[in-house]
Amino acid sequence: MDEEYDVIVLGTGLKECILSGLLSVDGLKVLHMDKNDYYGGESTSLNLNQLWKRFRGDDKPPEHLGSSREYNVDMIPKFTMANGGLVRTLIHTNVTKYLNFKAVDGSYVYNKGKIHKVPATDVEALKSPLMGLFEKRRAQKFFVFVQDYEESDPKTHDGMDLMKVTTSELITKYGLDANTVDFIGHALALHRDDNYLGEPALDTVKRMKLYAESLARFQGGSPYIYPMYGLGELPQAFARLSAVYGGTYMLNKQECKVELDAEGKVFGVTSEGETAKCKKVVCDPSYLPDKVKKVGRVARAICIMSHPIPNTSDSHSVQVILPQKQLGRKSDMYLFCCSYSHNVAPKGKYIAFVSTEAETDEPEVELKPGIDLLGPVDEKFFDIYDRYEPTNKHDGDNCFISTSYDASTHFESTVEDVLAMYSKITGKVLDLTVDLSGASASGEESEA
Repeated sequence: MDEEYDVIVLGTGLKECILSGLLSVDGLKVLHMDKNDYYGGESTSLNLNQLWKRFRGDDKPPEHLGSSREYNVDMIPKFTMANGGLVRTLIHTNVTKYLNFKAVDGSYVYNKGKIHKVPATDVEALKSPLMGLFEKRRAQKFFVFVQDYEESDPKTHDGMDLMKVTTSELITKYGLDANTVDFIGHALALHRDDNYLGEPALDTVKRMKLYAESLARFQGGSPYIYPMYGLGELPQAFARLSAVYGGTYMLNKQECKVELDAEGKVFGVTSEGETAKCKKVVCDPSYLPDKVKKVGRVARAICIMSHPIPNTSDSHSVQVILPQKQLGRKSDMYLFCCSYSHNVAPKGKYIAFVSTEAETDEPEVELKPGIDLLGPVDEKFFDIYDRYEPTNKHDGDNCFISTSYDASTHFESTVEDVLAMYSKITGKVLDLTVDLSGASASGEESEA
């Protein structure tokens, strides 16, 4: 503790661990502390006994659920887009060597009371029961435009500047109905609300291309991959990376207090009577509660089941997006399911999560449309947590605070936050142009 560091990172959540890894690779001297005695912070994975302790106090889990240590229940359940930012970061830092990924079986969307596979290409659009015959033709044309679109080649732009044309105007040009727009915007482009319709279309087109390219990557039923043994593996892998490059780790450090000088600039962190000096602090919102504001809440149900989610072709791992309009809500709802095939539960057991941005104080009622799609459930737990965003001026106090995790079931927004923080801390942009062919995942097990 009696040394001086370039950066002290507080909390071992995924965002903080990725940043300590990246900053250590850059040659900065990093001290990483956590008040907890385990890795992962908010984004940890729990075994069955830990899950029970957290939600049921002193009760013991029933025997029929199997061995506690065979469970790895994510507290922030998310899949990884196969060509997305997190995979690029893993390859860029060579953290892939610490992890095994496996492709996720299915990606579905809820429409008019039913679950359908998400069509991602012109060929799939023609097969999809989501649309009538004429709508399929229009959607096919739109998908072909998106697939062929290259930002640097005006011949593929069809006379449109997608920085100026809004998504709504682009969709109107192809005559797509509201139903089709709903699954394209929310299940393919993965927008969390409808604000994107008024924004430049380029972002949506890029998001659709990312989805289609990720889907093509492993010829699986979805564009997603997920680590064996759950997401708790990710923070630990980046922590190893940081340690390899000289980062120092201290867990179970009680009462980490960020010290500010007379001008309000950070100069160190005190724990157990010792102060470690530093130029910058990186942390999650729980370490600097007076520099963040509450911006929302996530409601979530965690369900243990003995079967896959019905109507998902018996998928062992799957995401189902329930667009807001389908439920008469302001925000989308997400189903996420993983199982023993990713080594997160004993054989024959499935773990399903239903998450959404809370709009009321009654998670049980709010999450019902999602829970109703699960079929019989062995056990279920309800959780609601606050989401925070930083309010400080980082160039004034040198404190860099991550935003809380949202309800979405993929890591794209998480990585955006990490990359933005990295640029603020270092003053440079992380170049994630990597050779994606170096990573793989399969129906079986393999290195990603």
